[in-house]
Amino acid sequence: MASIKMIGIGDEGKQSLLPIYEKWIYECEILIGGKRHLSFFPDHRGEQVSIKGGLSSLVERLQNETKDVVILASGDPLFYGIGSYLSNKIQMEIYPYLSSVQLAFAKMGERWQDAYFTSVHGRSMKGLAQRIDGKEKIAILTDRENSPNKIAQYLLSFGMTEYQAFVGENLGGENERCGWFNLEDMKDLSFSALNVVILKKIGENPSWSIGIDDEEFIQRKPDKGLITKKEIRSLSISALRLKENSVVWDIGTCTGSVAIEAAKIAREGQVFAIEKNEGDLENCKQNMAKFRVDATVIHGKAPEGLDMFPDPDAVFIGGTAGGMGDILDICCSRLKNKGWIVLNAVTIENLAEASAALKERKFKTQITLAQISRSKPILNLTRFDALNPIYIIAAEREEGE
Repeated sequence: MASIKMIGIGDEGKQSLLPIYEKWIYECEILIGGKRHLSFFPDHRGEQVSIKGGLSSLVERLQNETKDVVILASGDPLFYGIGSYLSNKIQMEIYPYLSSVQLAFAKMGERWQDAYFTSVHGRSMKGLAQRIDGKEKIAILTDRENSPNKIAQYLLSFGMTEYQAFVGENLGGENERCGWFNLEDMKDLSFSALNVVILKKIGENPSWSIGIDDEEFIQRKPDKGLITKKEIRSLSISALRLKENSVVWDIGTCTGSVAIEAAKIAREGQVFAIEKNEGDLENCKQNMAKFRVDATVIHGKAPEGLDMFPDPDAVFIGGTAGGMGDILDICCSRLKNKGWIVLNAVTIENLAEASAALKERKFKTQITLAQISRSKPILNLTRFDALNPIYIIAAEREEGE
């Protein structure tokens, strides 16, 4: 049976390898790696295979390979590397080197077991704001597109000025360069393509608990009040049964209050919102910047546009503009297993329509009538002002459907 080894290698090439690793590399019949990795071994006498594009063809070849193989990978192949993917497909031995993050923290002289790790290497920065907001120490793997200056510009667009950045470039190599930057300076600088960014919180950040006060949100003027009130919002979000990695739809988002609070819970997930009113949409975007939520928000009247969103774990419907049946057709058919749909209705007619429509689509409902009153001073006394009663309809697919 062929031997397949994966060996982590540093930017300094052969110097980063143990002698036994170098021996295995020169003895192997097939050496696989990126173009930069293979360039460290021009005198290797066997076949060299450069990794380009996807890994499916490489997996297919390795599953049927009869020759001894060594695969070269950067740093620790199991830390945001190809090791975790390949090891699930084929049997191999893995010999890691130091990860770029480990080297960066060593250069900083700081512990790293308490850091939050994320990557924008080969992926969008979308959602990064809510993932990292409030965290004390963050390690970010980058790429040419999502470079340190672009990260600084992104963070500043959400007002995240409490962070200072450490950038380690070409760590372990001849052109190694490390340094601290404030975000304002970093946004205009250029960096090597091989780098890692560490963010450290040096100031206080704004924070909000679940049930953000209505007055905190930018709302339509002069007709303020077109917002899911905080008490109803808290009950509705609870009914959505959100998890940290949930994919959430907010249909008829208006000010974005539900989408924003959902994103604070589903930090590692994704939030998608749609709004038909342009004025409300602009308010929503401003609110998201204020509350450090990077959700996907589109202008449109549902169900148009919902085909652009991935299948949801949870759907909140704050308004249907008369298209409830068509909207529920899509939501009910696309909802993931064990997902929930939550609707808010003001009138008994809309309650009846929604209940019947969900039953027709084989969903069972739980209905809460929320009658909320808030205290209000009157002279030196206190009275209560009632908010409009709201029906909160939570629906899940019936078992077996």
